[in-house]
Amino acid sequence: MIGIMDIGHLIQSAVAPVFLLSGVGVTLGVLTNRLARIVDRARVLEEKLGRAVTFKDKSAGTDARRRAIDLALRVLVRRARYINVAITLSTTSALLVSLVVILLFASAFLDLHLPLAIALVFVASMIVLTGAYVAFLIEVRIATAALRIGTPY
Repeated sequence: MIGIMDIGHLIQSAVAPVFLLSGVGVTLGVLTNRLARIVDRARVLEEKLGRAVTFKDKSAGTDARRRAIDLALRVLVRRARYINVAITLSTTSALLVSLVVILLFASAFLDLHLPLAIALVFVASMIVLTGAYVAFLIEVRIATAALRIGTPY
């Protein structure tokens, strides 16, 4: 039977993964906000593109504006893909960290010997979270490279 001191130690062991979950949750908030901004910007550009396409003027300026809008939309599609990858990987990491906490308690209360499984799941969550941050970094670099301040569409 598990004692009161063992429960205290178990809770101490589970605190670090819970704090990690909090950090991943904040990261997911940042990522979803960036995705929402990308979607909002794409909608605005698609509306402008629709107006430019229906506009009968065939001047070079109109064609250049359409090409610029099309290019900006392609950049937004790439950014959205990387943000989606980062969100998926972050969520997967959160699920794996949750599984670590579950395994910690199952190991203690069901008298199972699971340290290897706990360690492997935790390492997997860190690898997946690292992938999420790499995808996020790539998205930020794409956004920075495509940054145009004061360029009209």
